[in-house]
Amino acid sequence: MPEERYEAATEPATPRRRQEARERGHVARSVDLSGAVVLLAAMLALSWFGDDLYDQLAGYTRNVFATLDEAEITQDNATAMLLGVVWVTVKMVLPIVLTILALALAANLAQTGFVFSGHPLMPDLAKLNPVDGLLRLFSVRSLARLLGSMFKLTVIAVVAYVTLVDERMRIASLAEVSVGVIARTIVDLSLLVGFRTALALLVLAILDYGYQRWQYERDLRMTRKEIIEELRRLEGDPKIRERRRAIQRQLAMRRMMAQVPKATVVVTNPTEIAVAIRYKADEPPPRVVAKGTGLIAERIRRIAEDSDVPIHEDRELARALFRAVDVGQYVPTEFYKAVALIFAYLHKVGKLKPEAYAAESGYRQAGAA
Repeated sequence: MPEERYEAATEPATPRRRQEARERGHVARSVDLSGAVVLLAAMLALSWFGDDLYDQLAGYTRNVFATLDEAEITQDNATAMLLGVVWVTVKMVLPIVLTILALALAANLAQTGFVFSGHPLMPDLAKLNPVDGLLRLFSVRSLARLLGSMFKLTVIAVVAYVTLVDERMRIASLAEVSVGVIARTIVDLSLLVGFRTALALLVLAILDYGYQRWQYERDLRMTRKEIIEELRRLEGDPKIRERRRAIQRQLAMRRMMAQVPKATVVVTNPTEIAVAIRYKADEPPPRVVAKGTGLIAERIRRIAEDSDVPIHEDRELARALFRAVDVGQYVPTEFYKAVALIFAYLHKVGKLKPEAYAAESGYRQAGAA
């Protein structure tokens, strides 16, 4: 990612940008962590399988040299001997290699998960630009890598020096022991230095991984313009989306207004709020089919007047229904009594629609109860 974007890129990356980065193989990964895990795995494998490896190698060497003067050197014997050496070597080395491979694979999967991308293998002529190469060579990031490498070498040297100083008495005593003991001591000291070095590098690698994660998030930052462009690609132009929403609102408004002539009564505030209620004998309980304030309430009242739908003024009920019930929902039970009184009044004055006659008495009883 270009470093010149840092000043303008201040917004966190979107999920789509993160997905695109993974598809290009750009993930937060510490090479040092993988290397430290591989070194630690090698030390563990040697400590686990080292004795068996030594015994197998020593036994095979003694067997070869013991029968060497009796063996007839022919092409077939030489081939068989070579295959035997290869087979023994594979048996000795395979457990160590598998251990290192398993831990190295686990370290990489823990950092990035499973990522497969051929994008890094594609040729990029921009990378051949000498000016960009010099800029990368003398960049702050390159300087940080150089200082980090020098610091790691220093840590390795200090760990090795401290370990050898602690074991100086043991090293000094090697002048009086056999060759086998000397070899064994050298192996033990090598494993000890390797373990301590691997642990020190592992600590540094964990810190480096934290830095890589921070650098990765910094590289993925986006400008507001990039976010707008991405939203435009994914969802279309904002003006088109707003136009689409406006059309959807208009269609919803038309569908709602089309239900007003079918309403049983319109409860008003009287001028600020209008709530249209539809009630039929075969569709209990009553349902709010339209509601609105201001100009929408005025339009509901006008359609109700043109359609001979009764308009009833009840300020408290109109406000309560407008707040509590959405269009298309049934009237809650706590409003049964108030609505039943309106239906009773409309029935008394002869304004209740015939389709609500059969249900009016039962609903009024339920409301009274």
